[in-house]
Amino acid sequence: MGWLRRGPRRDGDDAPRDPEFAYFSQREAALFRGRVRETFAELGLEVSVYADHVIDDKGRRFGLGNLAAVCHQDRRGPRVWPGMINRHIGLVVRAMDGPSALDTLPPEQIRSQLYPRVVSGDGIDAAAFGYARTVAPGLYEILALDLPESVMMLTDEALERLGDHAQLRDRALRNLRGLLEEHETVRDADGMCFEIILGDSFYTASRVLDLEGVARRVTGLPLGEHGALVAMPFRHQLAFHPIRDTSIIPALGAMASFAASGYEETPGAISPYVFWWRGGTLTQLSEHDEERGDLRIVVGDEFQELLERLIAQGPDRG
Repeated sequence: MGWLRRGPRRDGDDAPRDPEFAYFSQREAALFRGRVRETFAELGLEVSVYADHVIDDKGRRFGLGNLAAVCHQDRRGPRVWPGMINRHIGLVVRAMDGPSALDTLPPEQIRSQLYPRVVSGDGIDAAAFGYARTVAPGLYEILALDLPESVMMLTDEALERLGDHAQLRDRALRNLRGLLEEHETVRDADGMCFEIILGDSFYTASRVLDLEGVARRVTGLPLGEHGALVAMPFRHQLAFHPIRDTSIIPALGAMASFAASGYEETPGAISPYVFWWRGGTLTQLSEHDEERGDLRIVVGDEFQELLERLIAQGPDRG
């Protein structure tokens, strides 16, 4: 009867937590995984349920991380989880059991729906995505086919069927630049500010691959020689701050917190860290302090030298 509770009530923080999805209590996690199993059974699939995934009787693996985060984020609570789980799993199973879009779509339509996607290495099988380009430590660029009900991440085998990888990536980048997304500026009374690109697209955060173009459209100025701070907490957000003067110092701390909080408990999570973008290369500037359990800023010699030069030149002279 727990699924029929009228209110959106969730267990308090004092309830024992689930080891895999800490935002769930143990009871909530049991409800979630139980409903996942039931949904697969209703679709005629018997699955073995593990902490963060299930495996069906055909050996196919279905990750649960994004679905769990989506359920957690919905403020209506566990009473709406069954419908959300049914819809999600139904889409996934239909996509896997139906004919491949690579076999049914015309070649030009496939090219028009290609996008580059920046993903965490935790979400891909390295053996199947040998072509994936390293964007930053633990982050990779792959090609994806955008479909009405799903996103197909293209493996080495799929790309062999489509043609030259370099040409496909060029087309995917052109498609990415054509996306229309929202923009907000985050600022405080002390002068800290950074820009956020937001969108419903699964590729919003991947706009980091076109950061120079994004910065021109948002700020009206190109990125200078020092580059920018960037953060990609999850697939629907990209944050950046052009590096021109000492305003980088408050922006760095604020963006580190922004990235960490946006990454946590979010579907489509990419990275909890802030990076230094320079000429398309990303250098990580924050990390999780295992001993203290919080974030810390970590800078190498080059970034330290840049900070010292900016401080010496004074504020607002970038």
